[in-house]
Amino acid sequence: MSAEREFEGVLIRRGDRDYDRARADAVWNGRKPRRTPDAIVRAASAGDVARALSYARSHGLRVSVRSGGHNWSGSPLRDGGLLIDLSGLGGCEVDPVSATATVGPAATGRDLVAALAPHELAFPVGHCPTVAVGGFLLSGGLGWNSRAWGVSCADVQEIEAVTADGRTVNCSETENSDLFWAARGAGPGFFAVVTRFRLGLHPQPAAIVTTSLTFPLAEVGRVAAWGERTARELPPYVETSLVLRASADPAATPPAGPQVVIAATSFAASPDEALASLAPVAACPFAAGADSRQAPEPTSFAALHTGADSLWPPDHRYAADTLWSAESYETQLTRMADAVAHAPSPRSLVLAPVQPVSEEPGLLRNMSFSPLGRSYCVSYAIWDDPGADEANARWLRGVEAAADPSGHGGRYVAEADLEAGADRARRSYAPADWDRLQELKARWDPENLFHAYLAP
Repeated sequence: MSAEREFEGVLIRRGDRDYDRARADAVWNGRKPRRTPDAIVRAASAGDVARALSYARSHGLRVSVRSGGHNWSGSPLRDGGLLIDLSGLGGCEVDPVSATATVGPAATGRDLVAALAPHELAFPVGHCPTVAVGGFLLSGGLGWNSRAWGVSCADVQEIEAVTADGRTVNCSETENSDLFWAARGAGPGFFAVVTRFRLGLHPQPAAIVTTSLTFPLAEVGRVAAWGERTARELPPYVETSLVLRASADPAATPPAGPQVVIAATSFAASPDEALASLAPVAACPFAAGADSRQAPEPTSFAALHTGADSLWPPDHRYAADTLWSAESYETQLTRMADAVAHAPSPRSLVLAPVQPVSEEPGLLRNMSFSPLGRSYCVSYAIWDDPGADEANARWLRGVEAAADPSGHGGRYVAEADLEAGADRARRSYAPADWDRLQELKARWDPENLFHAYLAP
């Protein structure tokens, strides 16, 4: 039987008519890496994954995997090898009695919100609605309301995975627990293919209310100092972010001036509780100097996704990098402000969620993910002109260097610029966790079938 007929899905080899389109579709980013796999399998079932791994072993091909989301560095695209495309493995089955959901790796945050809402259940999905859960959960997952609920992978109860030798295994805290530990944080360096997640769910907040204050970027130090202090005193169900944006209105000609925004969203048990929890933001002592104020207003997960979606328009070009640091937000954002003010693209921004995940020890147990600093920032270069690729890539690395002059800061593997240095992946983990990941890869993937982390 030919290889093509073995698959329920499609095998596409380099040189085939559909190859260029399949390769381009494998990266959501409009800026496509030049790396070219030898073949791509668009899996139609978990069985296809096992067949794809067998095909790779028999043809001497190394393997990479994509679920369908936003990998800014394009890690799934590697020179040579086989790319297993899981974007056809979606689906979401909800069991309201046990408050669990079984989802495929290609299910998106928008899919999950839509499936859970009728049951008044929720999950800390990614902030952008088109992010697929596969890569998001494997990297840890900094989702909505994760300051209260914890990093998203904390709610992964079980996975089904296909290992390098073609076996399908279930993994949980009691079964294949070492592979389960790695799956909760290893990201694009994970050494198996997850075909199913079982998730624990939360009661849907009765009231979601959001508010914000926007100031000229010159106020960054004062806003960041007050914002961090205030955010850490708010209830854990209030998510607070500081944002440096290159322009108040990227579409304006000329672009409007750069700004700093403090935005807070409360996921509360009642409207009154939500309003009370946001009152300290409204009481900002220098609010009179704000460019604009958004009064507290009710919203929903779906509406939050709509707003976030507008920040990441399709067909644009993106580069991103992250930083965990022992420094305060005031120090970090002040260092980055000048670079943001002079960004080559008015769409570019720096997002700094204050305490992005719960610090309760119980919500950080048994996972390879860990927060690696007091503050966390992610820089996004966003542009649409291919001729501006180099300028925006240079800007991204410049703003990160300004924030981390020693070069020793921690990273978050899901959004780190993995092409910027061979240590980016290593710095995404505590040293002992990094060592354990290498040991587990050698045990579960002794022939090194799966590509390791992307590096220059």
